[in-house]
Amino acid sequence: MADIRKSSIEIEKEEFRKIGHQLIDDISDFISSIDQKPVSPNESPSQLQALIGNLSLPENGKPARELISKATALLFNHSLLNGHPKFLGYITSSAAPMGALADLLAASVNPNVGAQILSPIATEIEKQTIRWLAEFIGVSADYGGLLVSGGNMANFTAFLAARTAKAPKSFKEDGIQGTSKKLTVYCSKTTHTWIEKAVILFGLGSKSIRWIQTDDSNRMDINVLEKTLQADLDDNCIPLMVVGTAGDVSTGVVDNLTEIAAICKRYDLWFHIDGAYGAPAAIIPKLKSLFAGIKDADSIALDPHKWLYSPLEAGCALVKNPQHLIDTYSSHPEYYNFSNTGEGSAQNFYEYGLQNSRGFRALKVWLTLQQVGRSGYEKLISKDIELSEMLFELAKKHPELEAVTQNLSITTFRYIPSGEAQTKEILNKLNEDLLNELQTGGELFLSNAIVFEKYCLRACFVNFRTSQEDVKEIIEVIIREGRKAYSKLSQPD
Repeated sequence: MADIRKSSIEIEKEEFRKIGHQLIDDISDFISSIDQKPVSPNESPSQLQALIGNLSLPENGKPARELISKATALLFNHSLLNGHPKFLGYITSSAAPMGALADLLAASVNPNVGAQILSPIATEIEKQTIRWLAEFIGVSADYGGLLVSGGNMANFTAFLAARTAKAPKSFKEDGIQGTSKKLTVYCSKTTHTWIEKAVILFGLGSKSIRWIQTDDSNRMDINVLEKTLQADLDDNCIPLMVVGTAGDVSTGVVDNLTEIAAICKRYDLWFHIDGAYGAPAAIIPKLKSLFAGIKDADSIALDPHKWLYSPLEAGCALVKNPQHLIDTYSSHPEYYNFSNTGEGSAQNFYEYGLQNSRGFRALKVWLTLQQVGRSGYEKLISKDIELSEMLFELAKKHPELEAVTQNLSITTFRYIPSGEAQTKEILNKLNEDLLNELQTGGELFLSNAIVFEKYCLRACFVNFRTSQEDVKEIIEVIIREGRKAYSKLSQPD
C-alpha cells in the first residue's frame, strides 16, 4: 500500500469543495450587490489593524473554512471598491469577473511561466495573448513581448531594451563609466513619473531627461523636440530614445505619434510609446488617425488591467523586434536546463524581461479577450468615452462647475461657487478639500489633476458598470458636497 504523506497544509477534497462553493457564492453575491455598497470604507489604519488583530505569528493552525470566511468578510466590507459604478479614480478599472475565475484556475496549476519546459501550455497561451494584444491596438502581430505587473514594469522593460539597442556596444561590459558622451532621453512634461524612476534606477541619472514643453493642446511640441535633439548632438551627447504618450494620466491627451516617429527615424532613435492607459482606444475606428503613428513604435507599453478590465496585475510590454529583448535579458547559467525539446521553437519568457519566476498573468487576459471579442471591447471602450463626454457637457452647462478638459475617457473639471469671484488659490484649496471629502464619503471616488495651474477633479472612465444615471448622480453629489466644502472654507478660524 502506498505511503501517502499527510500534511497540515493540504485541504481534503470534500472540505475544499465546500469551502470553494461557499466562496464562489459569496463572490457572486458581492459582485451583484456592489453598487449598493459604499465605494470606500473611510476607516483609519488603526481601525483596520484592530479588525485583523495585532497578534504575533500563530503557533498553531486554524481551520481553513474559518480563515476563508473571515478573510471574505474583511475584504468585502473594508476595501475600496474599484468595481463600484461610481469609482472613477486614477486608472483602475472595474475587473472582469472572468478574471477572478482565471486567477483561481491559474493559481491551482501554478505554472512558472519563465521557461517553456516549466509551463508548456501557459507559455503558448501567453504567446498568443501577446499576438492578440498587438492586433488589438493595430500593430503587427509579429511584435513580441510579455506580461508584467503594470505600467512601470512595462515601460522599464522597453526602456532597458532601448538602452541596449542604442547605447554604445561596449555598454554591457563598461556601463555608464565606459562612455564619455552623455546618454539622453526625450519626453514631454506630461510623461508619467516612470521615466524619472527609469533613468535613476538604470544609471543614466535624472539630468539625462530632456523635458519637452507641450503645445496649446498639451501635446509634445515637435519643433522644440527637434531643436533640443540638435543641440544635444552638437553638445556631444548620445540621444537614445523619445517617449510618446498615448493617453497621459492627467488629461488623456495623445501625443502626435506620427511626427514623433518621423523624428526618431530621422535621427535613428528608439521610439517608445507609453500607452499603458490609452492604447486600447486605438480599436475605435473614429480614433484611428489619433493613433496613426503607433505602427512605427519600437516598443509599446499597455496595461490590460486598465482599459481591458483585467484584474490586477496585468501590464504588457510589446517590442517590434523581439530580439532586442533577448539581447537585453537573456542569460544561460549552467544550472538552467531549459533547452528546446521536441518540434517547434520553445520560447522562454525569462529571456524577455526582468523576472525569472513568473506567474500566469496571461490567462485572465486571454480568456476575457475571447469572452468579449473585438466588437465587444469596441462597444465597452466607446461607452466609457461617451460617458466621459457626457460628464464634460454636464459640467460645462452647470453654473457651479467649470469643465476644463476632455480626452479619451478622462474629464477634468472643478467646483466654482456661485456669487463673488474667487482667487486661484482659494479655488484650488476648495477643490482639494472637496476631493478629500468625496474620497472618504463613500458615495463616489474621483482623483485629481493639475491642469493649467488649476486643481481639478478628475474622472477616468474605465468602468463597464458605470451608467448615464451614475454620471447624473455624480454631478448632484459634487454640487451638494462642493457647497458644504465652500461653506466650511468660508468660515472664519
